[in-house]
Amino acid sequence: MSFGGGKKCGCCQKTVYFAEEVQCEGKSWHKSCFLCMVCRKNLDSTTVAVHVNEIYCKSCYGKKYGPKGYGFGGGAGTLSMDTGEGLGIKPEVQAPHRPTNNPNASKFAQKAGSSDVCPRCGKNVYLAEKVIGGGNSWHKSCFRCAKCGKGLESTTLADRDGEIYCKGCYAKNFGPKGFGFGQGAGALAHSQ
Repeated sequence: MSFGGGKKCGCCQKTVYFAEEVQCEGKSWHKSCFLCMVCRKNLDSTTVAVHVNEIYCKSCYGKKYGPKGYGFGGGAGTLSMDTGEGLGIKPEVQAPHRPTNNPNASKFAQKAGSSDVCPRCGKNVYLAEKVIGGGNSWHKSCFRCAKCGKGLESTTLADRDGEIYCKGCYAKNFGPKGFGFGQGAGALAHSQ
């Protein structure tokens, strides 16, 4: 080994001396360079997650490379509005929510012999994308609350006049009002 040689830091590529060395995945790092590539938190052997030649804290690694979609939240009941743009993840763009524009949403009012028509968008609903709720066939992407746009399931559904709602919006808009029917423990609701 020549003068000034030695192991190079996986981050800054400068020489790493024994007293300041941290090893991970066969590479050497300065203690001061052993940081998450995204949030810059200090890492150690219990908090590091490696992807190719990059190091992350477990939280940033999960956001960038972990599973995405329904059921893969940030942990124990947390709700995060973080889209991951800071990690270089392009957020999914959803079509804007549109309430049903079909004046007669009854499935019996549709043409006989044709495939089902989605009451929300008015387009044909084919078997592969069909969800049944409130007495109608819906596209999976249209099977959302008419008020807040929240995705629904058969167990979280309430229907009224051919439209579907989440149970929360249904209760707020069509549930009982007045004393004893407030927004929580002991609350009084004043409705006019």
